[in-house]
Amino acid sequence: MLEDRTIAASSPTPWPAAYPKGYAVVDVETTGLARDDRIISAAVYRLDARGEVEDHWYTLVNPERDPGPVWIHGLTSEALEGAPLFADIAEEFSSRLADRVLVAHNAVFDWQMIAREYARARCEAPVRQRLCTIALSKELGLPLPNHKLESLAAHFGVVQRRAHHALDDARVLAEAFRPSLAAAAAGGVRLPLLECRPLTEWSDRPVPRQPSEGYGGYGGYRPGSWRPSRKRPACPYPNPGRYEAGKRLKQGMRIAFSGDTSVDRELLEDRATEAGLHVATSLSRLTSLLVTNDPDSGTSKVVKARQFGTPVVDEAAFGQLLADVEPADGG
Repeated sequence: MLEDRTIAASSPTPWPAAYPKGYAVVDVETTGLARDDRIISAAVYRLDARGEVEDHWYTLVNPERDPGPVWIHGLTSEALEGAPLFADIAEEFSSRLADRVLVAHNAVFDWQMIAREYARARCEAPVRQRLCTIALSKELGLPLPNHKLESLAAHFGVVQRRAHHALDDARVLAEAFRPSLAAAAAGGVRLPLLECRPLTEWSDRPVPRQPSEGYGGYGGYRPGSWRPSRKRPACPYPNPGRYEAGKRLKQGMRIAFSGDTSVDRELLEDRATEAGLHVATSLSRLTSLLVTNDPDSGTSKVVKARQFGTPVVDEAAFGQLLADVEPADGG
Protein backbone atom coordinates (compact mmCIF):
# COMPACT_ATOMS: atom_id res chain seq x y z
CA MET A 1 0.00 0.00 0.00
CA LEU A 2 2.89 2.37 0.80
CA GLU A 3 4.21 1.84 -2.73
CA ASP A 4 0.79 2.69 -4.19
CA ARG A 5 0.59 5.90 -2.14
CA THR A 6 4.10 6.87 -3.21
CA ILE A 7 3.24 6.41 -6.87
CA ALA A 8 0.05 8.45 -6.47
CA ALA A 9 1.89 11.26 -4.70
CA SER A 10 4.52 11.51 -7.42
CA SER A 11 2.00 11.44 -10.29
CA PRO A 12 1.72 14.71 -12.24
CA THR A 13 -1.34 16.90 -11.84
CA PRO A 14 -4.03 15.92 -14.36
CA TRP A 15 -3.94 18.27 -17.34
CA PRO A 16 -7.01 19.19 -19.40
CA ALA A 17 -6.92 17.10 -22.56
CA ALA A 18 -8.53 19.88 -24.58
CA TYR A 19 -5.73 22.37 -23.85
CA PRO A 20 -3.35 23.29 -26.72
CA LYS A 21 -0.14 21.34 -27.29
CA GLY A 22 2.12 24.37 -27.39
CA TYR A 23 2.26 28.16 -27.21
CA ALA A 24 4.16 31.00 -28.85
CA VAL A 25 4.35 33.98 -26.49
CA VAL A 26 4.80 36.98 -28.74
CA ASP A 27 5.58 40.67 -28.45
CA VAL A 28 6.08 43.12 -31.30
CA GLU A 29 7.21 46.73 -31.18
CA THR A 30 5.80 48.94 -33.92
CA THR A 31 6.06 52.35 -35.52
CA GLY A 32 2.60 53.16 -34.17
CA LEU A 33 -0.91 51.82 -33.77
CA ALA A 34 -2.59 52.44 -37.14
CA ARG A 35 -3.28 49.89 -39.86
CA ASP A 36 -0.41 51.24 -42.01
CA ASP A 37 2.16 51.08 -39.19
CA ARG A 38 4.95 48.52 -39.28
CA ILE A 39 6.71 46.05 -37.00
CA ILE A 40 10.24 47.11 -36.01
CA SER A 41 11.12 44.24 -33.64
CA ALA A 42 9.61 40.90 -32.70
CA ALA A 43 10.25 38.26 -30.06
CA VAL A 44 8.85 34.78 -29.48
CA TYR A 45 9.12 32.51 -26.44
CA ARG A 46 8.08 28.97 -27.33
CA LEU A 47 6.40 27.04 -24.51
CA ASP A 48 5.32 23.42 -24.38
CA ALA A 49 1.82 22.20 -23.50
CA ARG A 50 2.33 22.85 -19.77
CA GLY A 51 4.00 26.21 -20.20
CA GLU A 52 7.64 25.18 -19.88
CA VAL A 53 10.02 27.36 -21.91
CA GLU A 54 11.58 25.59 -24.88
CA ASP A 55 13.51 28.46 -26.48
CA HIS A 56 13.29 32.12 -27.45
CA TRP A 57 14.02 34.26 -30.50
CA TYR A 58 14.35 37.97 -31.24
CA THR A 59 14.89 40.10 -34.31
CA LEU A 60 14.91 43.71 -35.41
CA VAL A 61 12.89 44.53 -38.53
CA ASN A 62 13.53 47.37 -40.96
CA PRO A 63 10.13 49.11 -41.39
CA GLU A 64 11.28 51.06 -44.46
CA ARG A 65 9.89 54.21 -42.86
CA ASP A 66 10.24 56.46 -39.83
CA PRO A 67 10.45 54.29 -36.66
CA GLY A 68 7.83 56.34 -34.82
CA PRO A 69 8.01 56.97 -31.04
CA VAL A 70 11.72 56.33 -30.42
CA TRP A 71 11.30 57.70 -26.87
CA ILE A 72 9.17 54.62 -26.10
CA HIS A 73 10.84 51.70 -27.90
CA GLY A 74 14.35 53.18 -28.24
CA LEU A 75 14.86 51.99 -31.83
CA THR A 76 16.24 54.74 -34.06
CA SER A 77 16.45 54.80 -37.85
CA GLU A 78 20.20 54.19 -37.51
CA ALA A 79 19.63 51.10 -35.36
CA LEU A 80 17.14 49.68 -37.88
CA GLU A 81 18.97 50.61 -41.08
CA GLY A 82 20.81 47.29 -41.43
CA ALA A 83 18.00 45.14 -40.04
CA PRO A 84 16.25 42.57 -42.26
CA LEU A 85 12.93 43.37 -43.91
CA PHE A 86 9.88 41.50 -42.63
CA ALA A 87 9.81 39.41 -45.82
CA ASP A 88 13.34 38.27 -44.97
CA ILE A 89 12.40 36.99 -41.50
CA ALA A 90 8.87 35.75 -42.32
CA GLU A 91 9.96 32.12 -42.75
CA GLU A 92 11.90 32.05 -39.48
CA PHE A 93 9.03 33.78 -37.69
CA SER A 94 6.66 31.15 -39.11
CA SER A 95 8.79 28.32 -37.77
CA ARG A 96 8.39 29.84 -34.29
CA LEU A 97 4.63 30.19 -34.58
CA ALA A 98 3.73 26.99 -36.43
CA ASP A 99 1.23 24.64 -34.72
CA ARG A 100 1.06 26.83 -31.60
CA VAL A 101 -1.42 29.17 -30.00
CA LEU A 102 -0.24 32.78 -30.22
CA VAL A 103 -0.17 34.32 -26.73
CA ALA A 104 0.09 38.09 -26.28
CA HIS A 105 -1.03 40.89 -24.00
CA ASN A 106 -3.90 42.57 -25.87
CA ALA A 107 -3.45 39.82 -28.46
CA VAL A 108 -5.70 41.33 -31.12
CA PHE A 109 -3.17 44.15 -31.60
CA ASP A 110 -0.14 41.87 -32.00
CA TRP A 111 -2.08 39.48 -34.23
CA GLN A 112 -3.37 42.21 -36.54
CA MET A 113 0.10 43.72 -36.89
CA ILE A 114 1.58 40.29 -37.68
CA ALA A 115 -1.22 39.40 -40.12
CA ARG A 116 -0.73 42.66 -41.99
CA GLU A 117 3.02 42.16 -42.30
CA TYR A 118 2.47 38.67 -43.70
CA ALA A 119 -0.12 40.02 -46.13
CA ARG A 120 2.37 42.63 -47.36
CA ALA A 121 4.88 39.81 -47.87
CA ARG A 122 2.19 37.87 -49.79
CA CYS A 123 2.10 34.94 -47.39
CA GLU A 124 0.20 33.81 -44.31
CA ALA A 125 1.21 33.36 -40.68
CA PRO A 126 0.74 29.72 -39.59
CA VAL A 127 -1.46 30.74 -36.66
CA ARG A 128 -5.06 29.63 -36.21
CA GLN A 129 -5.76 30.57 -32.60
CA ARG A 130 -4.72 33.29 -30.18
CA LEU A 131 -4.98 33.74 -26.43
CA CYS A 132 -5.01 37.16 -24.80
CA THR A 133 -3.49 37.24 -21.31
CA ILE A 134 -5.82 40.12 -20.42
CA ALA A 135 -8.80 37.87 -21.16
CA LEU A 136 -7.19 34.99 -19.25
CA SER A 137 -6.57 37.14 -16.18
CA LYS A 138 -10.27 38.07 -16.22
CA GLU A 139 -11.28 34.40 -16.50
CA LEU A 140 -9.07 33.63 -13.49
CA GLY A 141 -10.42 36.60 -11.52
CA LEU A 142 -6.95 37.90 -10.72
CA PRO A 143 -7.06 40.91 -8.35
CA LEU A 144 -5.25 43.32 -10.66
CA PRO A 145 -5.54 47.13 -10.34
CA ASN A 146 -5.61 47.41 -14.15
CA HIS A 147 -4.80 45.34 -17.22
CA LYS A 148 -1.28 46.60 -17.92
CA LEU A 149 1.49 44.04 -18.43
CA GLU A 150 3.39 45.52 -15.50
CA SER A 151 0.45 44.81 -13.18
CA LEU A 152 0.17 41.20 -14.35
CA ALA A 153 3.93 40.79 -13.92
CA ALA A 154 3.88 42.30 -10.41
CA HIS A 155 1.08 39.93 -9.39
CA PHE A 156 3.32 36.95 -10.16
CA GLY A 157 6.53 38.57 -8.91
CA VAL A 158 8.09 38.87 -12.36
CA VAL A 159 10.67 41.65 -12.67
CA GLN A 160 10.66 43.78 -15.82
CA ARG A 161 14.16 44.76 -17.00
CA ARG A 162 13.49 46.71 -20.22
CA ALA A 163 9.89 47.79 -20.80
CA HIS A 164 8.93 48.16 -24.49
CA HIS A 165 11.80 45.94 -25.58
CA ALA A 166 10.20 43.05 -27.47
CA LEU A 167 12.45 40.33 -26.05
CA ASP A 168 12.07 41.42 -22.43
CA ASP A 169 8.32 42.03 -22.79
CA ALA A 170 7.95 38.52 -24.25
CA ARG A 171 10.02 37.07 -21.38
CA VAL A 172 7.93 38.86 -18.77
CA LEU A 173 4.73 37.73 -20.42
CA ALA A 174 5.94 34.13 -20.68
CA GLU A 175 6.85 34.08 -16.99
CA ALA A 176 3.45 35.51 -16.05
CA PHE A 177 1.58 33.22 -18.46
CA ARG A 178 3.08 30.03 -17.02
CA PRO A 179 1.45 30.31 -13.56
CA SER A 180 -1.73 31.64 -15.19
CA LEU A 181 -1.90 28.54 -17.39
CA ALA A 182 -1.22 26.26 -14.40
CA ALA A 183 -3.97 27.98 -12.39
CA ALA A 184 -6.40 27.61 -15.30
CA ALA A 185 -5.57 23.92 -15.64
CA ALA A 186 -5.92 23.29 -11.92
CA GLY A 187 -9.31 25.02 -11.87
CA GLY A 188 -10.57 23.45 -15.08
CA VAL A 189 -10.94 26.91 -16.63
CA ARG A 190 -11.82 27.04 -20.31
CA LEU A 191 -9.07 28.99 -22.07
CA PRO A 192 -10.35 32.12 -23.91
CA LEU A 193 -9.09 31.03 -27.34
CA LEU A 194 -10.09 33.04 -30.40
CA GLU A 195 -9.69 32.25 -34.09
CA CYS A 196 -6.96 34.01 -36.07
CA ARG A 197 -7.94 34.75 -39.65
CA PRO A 198 -5.05 35.53 -42.01
CA LEU A 199 -5.68 38.49 -44.32
CA THR A 200 -6.53 37.35 -47.84
CA GLU A 201 -6.72 40.85 -49.32
CA TRP A 202 -4.70 43.89 -48.34
CA SER A 203 -4.43 47.55 -49.28
CA ASP A 204 -1.61 49.66 -47.82
CA ARG A 205 -3.55 52.90 -48.08
CA PRO A 206 -2.39 55.23 -45.27
CA VAL A 207 -4.87 56.21 -42.58
CA PRO A 208 -4.51 59.76 -41.20
CA ARG A 209 -3.61 59.82 -37.52
CA GLN A 210 -5.91 61.58 -35.12
CA PRO A 211 -4.44 64.43 -33.01
CA SER A 212 -5.30 62.60 -29.79
CA GLU A 213 -3.94 59.24 -30.90
CA GLY A 214 -1.59 57.68 -28.36
CA TYR A 215 0.87 54.81 -28.39
CA GLY A 216 1.27 51.65 -26.31
CA GLY A 217 -0.21 52.76 -22.99
CA TYR A 218 0.57 56.46 -23.47
CA GLY A 219 -1.58 59.41 -24.50
CA GLY A 220 -4.96 57.82 -23.76
CA TYR A 221 -4.38 54.46 -25.49
CA ARG A 222 -6.78 51.73 -24.41
CA PRO A 223 -6.50 48.00 -25.25
CA GLY A 224 -8.62 47.36 -28.29
CA SER A 225 -8.80 51.03 -29.33
CA TRP A 226 -5.63 51.07 -31.42
CA ARG A 227 -7.50 51.19 -34.74
CA PRO A 228 -8.28 54.83 -35.58
CA SER A 229 -11.71 55.65 -36.95
CA ARG A 230 -11.90 56.65 -40.60
CA LYS A 231 -14.18 59.46 -41.72
CA ARG A 232 -16.70 58.20 -44.26
CA PRO A 233 -19.28 60.14 -46.25
CA ALA A 234 -22.77 60.11 -44.76
CA CYS A 235 -25.01 57.37 -46.15
CA PRO A 236 -27.53 59.06 -48.48
CA TYR A 237 -30.29 56.51 -47.82
CA PRO A 238 -32.65 56.20 -44.84
CA ASN A 239 -32.31 53.14 -42.61
CA PRO A 240 -34.99 50.63 -43.69
CA GLY A 241 -34.62 48.60 -40.49
CA ARG A 242 -33.14 45.25 -39.59
CA TYR A 243 -31.92 42.62 -41.95
CA GLU A 244 -34.18 39.56 -42.17
CA ALA A 245 -32.67 36.11 -42.74
CA GLY A 246 -33.23 34.81 -46.24
CA LYS A 247 -33.86 38.27 -47.67
CA ARG A 248 -31.57 40.79 -49.38
CA LEU A 249 -29.69 43.61 -47.74
CA LYS A 250 -31.18 46.99 -48.57
CA GLN A 251 -29.40 50.28 -49.16
CA GLY A 252 -29.34 52.39 -46.01
CA MET A 253 -29.05 49.46 -43.62
CA ARG A 254 -26.64 50.06 -40.72
CA ILE A 255 -23.83 47.46 -40.70
CA ALA A 256 -21.39 46.94 -37.81
CA PHE A 257 -18.28 44.73 -37.79
CA SER A 258 -16.58 42.93 -34.90
CA GLY A 259 -13.39 40.86 -34.72
CA ASP A 260 -10.96 39.57 -37.35
CA THR A 261 -11.89 39.44 -41.02
CA SER A 262 -10.09 37.58 -43.79
CA VAL A 263 -10.43 40.55 -46.11
CA ASP A 264 -8.78 43.68 -44.72
CA ARG A 265 -11.46 45.47 -42.66
CA GLU A 266 -11.02 48.76 -44.53
CA LEU A 267 -11.64 47.03 -47.87
CA LEU A 268 -14.71 45.25 -46.52
CA GLU A 269 -16.11 48.52 -45.16
CA ASP A 270 -15.37 50.25 -48.48
CA ARG A 271 -17.39 47.60 -50.33
CA ALA A 272 -20.29 47.99 -47.92
CA THR A 273 -20.23 51.79 -48.35
CA GLU A 274 -20.04 51.48 -52.14
CA ALA A 275 -23.10 49.21 -52.03
CA GLY A 276 -25.07 51.95 -50.29
CA LEU A 277 -24.89 50.58 -46.76
CA HIS A 278 -24.19 52.64 -43.64
CA VAL A 279 -21.01 51.40 -41.91
CA ALA A 280 -21.44 52.00 -38.17
CA THR A 281 -18.54 52.09 -35.71
CA SER A 282 -20.76 51.08 -32.78
CA LEU A 283 -23.80 48.88 -32.26
CA SER A 284 -27.20 50.20 -31.17
CA ARG A 285 -30.87 49.24 -31.41
CA LEU A 286 -30.86 50.83 -34.87
CA THR A 287 -28.14 48.50 -36.20
CA SER A 288 -29.47 46.35 -39.04
CA LEU A 289 -26.80 43.64 -39.00
CA LEU A 290 -23.61 42.64 -37.17
CA VAL A 291 -20.87 40.91 -39.18
CA THR A 292 -18.52 38.77 -37.09
CA ASN A 293 -16.58 35.54 -37.47
CA ASP A 294 -16.47 35.12 -33.66
CA PRO A 295 -20.12 35.14 -32.47
CA ASP A 296 -19.04 33.73 -29.09
CA SER A 297 -16.16 36.17 -28.53
CA GLY A 298 -17.91 38.28 -25.89
CA THR A 299 -16.92 41.62 -27.42
CA SER A 300 -19.10 44.59 -26.54
CA LYS A 301 -20.71 44.55 -30.00
CA VAL A 302 -21.53 40.83 -29.80
CA VAL A 303 -22.96 41.24 -26.30
CA LYS A 304 -25.11 44.21 -27.40
CA ALA A 305 -26.27 42.29 -30.47
CA ARG A 306 -27.60 39.56 -28.17
CA GLN A 307 -29.27 42.11 -25.91
CA PHE A 308 -30.92 43.97 -28.79
CA GLY A 309 -31.70 40.90 -30.90
CA THR A 310 -29.59 42.25 -33.75
CA PRO A 311 -29.14 39.73 -36.60
CA VAL A 312 -25.61 38.29 -36.94
CA VAL A 313 -23.87 36.76 -39.98
CA ASP A 314 -20.29 35.77 -40.68
CA GLU A 315 -17.97 37.33 -43.23
CA ALA A 316 -18.63 34.72 -45.95
CA ALA A 317 -22.41 35.18 -45.73
CA PHE A 318 -22.01 38.96 -45.76
CA GLY A 319 -19.87 38.73 -48.88
CA GLN A 320 -22.65 36.87 -50.65
CA LEU A 321 -25.24 39.42 -49.47
CA LEU A 322 -23.09 42.28 -50.76
CA ALA A 323 -23.32 40.87 -54.27
CA ASP A 324 -27.03 41.65 -54.45
CA VAL A 325 -28.08 44.65 -52.36
CA GLU A 326 -31.62 45.89 -52.88
CA PRO A 327 -31.93 49.55 -53.95
CA ALA A 328 -33.41 52.01 -51.49
CA ASP A 329 -37.08 52.91 -51.94
CA GLY A 330 -37.37 55.26 -54.85
CA GLY A 331 -33.79 54.46 -55.91
